[in-house]
Amino acid sequence: MPTTTTATVATPQQPQTTVEPTGGPFIRHSEPGKARIYDLTNQAFTGLINNPLVAIPGYASKFRLRVVASGGANGNSTAVAAAADAPESAVQLFTLWDALGTPIVSGPGFETLRLIPMFSGGFGLQGSADTHGLPSFSAVATGTTGTGDFTFNTAIPLEFAKGYGVLGMADGDVLPKIQIQLAGAASVYTTQPPTLPTLEVRLNADYYWLSQGQDVSPPGLGSTRQWFLQQGNPQPASNTTQTVTIPRQGGWLDTIILVLRDSTGARVDAWPSIFRFNLDGIGEISTNLDEIYDDMAVAFGVGLQSPFPARPTGVIALSRKTSLGQQVLGLLDTYEVALSTSPGTSMTIEGAPWGTGGTGPYTLNAVLGQVIPSGALIQGLQDFN
Repeated sequence: MPTTTTATVATPQQPQTTVEPTGGPFIRHSEPGKARIYDLTNQAFTGLINNPLVAIPGYASKFRLRVVASGGANGNSTAVAAAADAPESAVQLFTLWDALGTPIVSGPGFETLRLIPMFSGGFGLQGSADTHGLPSFSAVATGTTGTGDFTFNTAIPLEFAKGYGVLGMADGDVLPKIQIQLAGAASVYTTQPPTLPTLEVRLNADYYWLSQGQDVSPPGLGSTRQWFLQQGNPQPASNTTQTVTIPRQGGWLDTIILVLRDSTGARVDAWPSIFRFNLDGIGEISTNLDEIYDDMAVAFGVGLQSPFPARPTGVIALSRKTSLGQQVLGLLDTYEVALSTSPGTSMTIEGAPWGTGGTGPYTLNAVLGQVIPSGALIQGLQDFN
């Protein structure tokens, strides 16, 4: 029998356009964009950066910060050495307020600019979670030929789920505010170069913009994920069984980052071999320390064998952004297991007993990612139809 063939006719090309048909969710009608905000050179250590932000035609999803130290000189062959928290310790305090003056992020450079990107799921996942592994990173130049120069790029993520938590940037009269207090050189170097570098501080933003003719708002507009550092009390001594209380909270916690420091401010792994985390007197977690480290490796990809990022000394992170899986998958989460808290919530860490190392007593700080929804918290899979 003869073979029958059927011709295929290509569909004619459609006119180029960025306008989607009416209807559907915000992310269907929005486009990802990047915007420059400012680039300041020749900044000195201890300086204050308080420049106003500029209007952007859309909603900011994250702010991108780049700090470059350049121009250091070491003609005297000084053995330049970096502090443990360097280079992010070049920022003493980073603060972000929304347009109404509500604090969104506030904390020291190491906790805010390294740990939040590493554990929030808002910038990089698993192997890319540590900003020190990015192509843009250059560690402090140390040793007898070291100039003290360095470069780091980081981000302050605003979204906690796709489209949720963004900040409006279109109205030039009502904008968020960012203030950066630079630290003294002693916070970056334990041995400084003979000629200190100067700093370049660049701030940009990733944002969503809407194509022409669209009038749609992000979901849950007005919801924010806020980050604050809380100091636990009391300060535990080594080899003692003590309960440390984290100050009262509120909102929905999705990330808890714990940082343990000794009396000199150095981060130490003096965690108790039996780690106990209690919420309102209920033993949420009571297990061996090695399991905590293993769970961190599974959830964040931090602390796995090389080439994955090492777990920073003195840091334990607990995530409630793993509703449907064992790993933190960034903006893809249902928030079914976020921790509901109130100003009366009791959060404690119990050492049984606390370990040793460094110089006691220890200070336990908690960097808390808490979602404050404008209405009901998003829970369940998002409907993008």
